[in-house]
Amino acid sequence: MNETIFRILAGFILFTGVGISTYFRRKANRETGEIISRKVDGMFMLTVIRLCGLVLWLSPLVYLFDPLWMAWSKIGLPGGIRWIGVGLGSLCVVAIYWLFSSLGNGITPTSATRKEHKLVTSGPYRWIRHPLYTVGSTLFVSFGMMADNWFIAVLGVLSFIVMAIRTPEEEARLIEKFGEEYRQYIKHTGRFLPKLT
Repeated sequence: MNETIFRILAGFILFTGVGISTYFRRKANRETGEIISRKVDGMFMLTVIRLCGLVLWLSPLVYLFDPLWMAWSKIGLPGGIRWIGVGLGSLCVVAIYWLFSSLGNGITPTSATRKEHKLVTSGPYRWIRHPLYTVGSTLFVSFGMMADNWFIAVLGVLSFIVMAIRTPEEEARLIEKFGEEYRQYIKHTGRFLPKLT
């Protein structure tokens, strides 16, 4: 019975987060009339992101369909830890809405910017330059906690690493577009977490 509750909650949290992301991404494409090619980051990074993304998305879906198929990576977490995962996942959904609504039409699927892209420094972007990478990977770690599954949690960490590898190129593009404005922005914000000083 408990497993069913965690599956329902994990599925609801995951699909709500995905729904918010999909809505804002489609809205940005529709309102700008601009479709960004995924090939901008190069074929190697595109291949890595697609392969990692396939495994990243299939694993939670397999768990939701039948947890026994993912039993090989079960941890045996106490219920309290799994409920912390529910809380963390719920916070991630709120953060996903906050960051996408703050970013508006600036969202793209690659490190490229839109032609009319404006530098966003409000919402979570006031403190963090790339909150989507932090929040998105945390969502999958929290899903791993809810599912009591180390493999899904590790995939969340690996997805963060892949995005972190791409980030310097993304920031170089932003410096190219915004120049000194972005350099100043870097000085008082953290890349993935708020600066402590």
